[in-house]
Amino acid sequence: MKKFLLILTMLFFSTNYAQEKISNQLTLSEFLSYVKNYHPIVKQANLILNASEAKLLKARGAFDPKIEVDFDKKLFKEKEYYNKLNSSFKIPTWYGVEFKANFEQNDGLFLNPENSVPEDGLYSAGVSISLAKGLLTNKRMASLKQAKYFLNQAKEEQQILINKILYDASITYFNWLKTYKENLVYKSFLENAATRFNGTKRAFEEGEKPAIDTLEAGITLNSRKLNLEKSKIKYIKASLELSNFLWLNNNTPIELKENIIPDLEAKNSVDKTFNIALFNKENFDIENHPKIKALEFKTKNLIVEQRLKKNNLLPKIDLQYNFISADGNQINSFNSSNYKAGVNFSFPIFIRKERGDLKLANIKLLDQKLENETTKVAIKNKVNSLLLELESFNNQNTFTDTIVRDYNVLLKAEERKFFLGESSLFLVNYREEKFIDAQLKAIKLENEFFKTKATLFKEAVFNINDN
Repeated sequence: MKKFLLILTMLFFSTNYAQEKISNQLTLSEFLSYVKNYHPIVKQANLILNASEAKLLKARGAFDPKIEVDFDKKLFKEKEYYNKLNSSFKIPTWYGVEFKANFEQNDGLFLNPENSVPEDGLYSAGVSISLAKGLLTNKRMASLKQAKYFLNQAKEEQQILINKILYDASITYFNWLKTYKENLVYKSFLENAATRFNGTKRAFEEGEKPAIDTLEAGITLNSRKLNLEKSKIKYIKASLELSNFLWLNNNTPIELKENIIPDLEAKNSVDKTFNIALFNKENFDIENHPKIKALEFKTKNLIVEQRLKKNNLLPKIDLQYNFISADGNQINSFNSSNYKAGVNFSFPIFIRKERGDLKLANIKLLDQKLENETTKVAIKNKVNSLLLELESFNNQNTFTDTIVRDYNVLLKAEERKFFLGESSLFLVNYREEKFIDAQLKAIKLENEFFKTKATLFKEAVFNINDN
């Protein structure tokens, strides 16, 4: 009997989680830092910005000075019909004004008389101006403005996309932490069940316990083994899912080592990692939200397009004026006595195409403004909902901690009664089952709490603290 009591005394020890060395822990901050710096999808998000920068460079190219050379020659039956050379240098400006310098040299037996120039060629310098359509805004100006807005929009969308990736990684980490804690619980109580079974079996062999107690202890032991096996599979799957987010700098995936464990005290650092420790709805400026800023840049793009469509309602009036001279080395040889001028006018009478384009641009702009307002309301409500949910989780965690503590007290009390012969193994197992269930519910609630924190991080779009 003394031997049996000694075994039971060893059995009913505290079932709190075993404290492991932290040297092999992978904290949430370290994990997200790996994801942010090395994950290929994050690099893909950076490509969005690179593409927008390339588009901006392309739009600026419309204002590059341009050199043009046009040479045309015809030789037939040893006769030089014509030999024409036309070269120019153009400088486009922001508004509908373009400066141009030109050199022209033509000769030949059958040269068109209007192309006749002095023997040393003809020089010209002048300007072309769009007086109505294309003066204050044109396709070239609009493309450059839109490219700048697209670049700013891409920066905001890049932040949103990166935070979405970090959110997904965080959810995976929290699931990994949850399965690890559940595994610790099942391991701890499996040891209890094994010790209890061995003690009961010895007591039965010594004639101190009936066979039914051995059967009950065996059923409990096998149930614990089954639960632990299920828990192991969940933990292995969670670890493999976590490995999907672990990469090296050269786009090489890495696997999580078996001895690496999550941070069991993640609740103490999750706010700092997500930079939401001091967050409240009073200091939340919706106008600085990346989603809203991206939509505002999109709106500005549509405003540029609307202005361009309005400008298309004007008639096209292009003027050209060029001073010409046979001596390009003397600036004073260019004067108003020798010039070449022209005007180009066109205007569709009903301008139905232009009016239709403007109407569509107005509709797009109005639609975008409505989307901006509804998105602001949606984000505000989502953030407020998450804050209320987190406040509720704080209360729920308090209740859950109390329930777990009380179940532990009941279990210990039942143990003492069992020692005194006033209880049974069935009641002890029952109390232990309730205690296990309470701990698992606490782990699940903590996991939901972490997920809500991560959702707030994603919706409010913070920058992670990877220090």
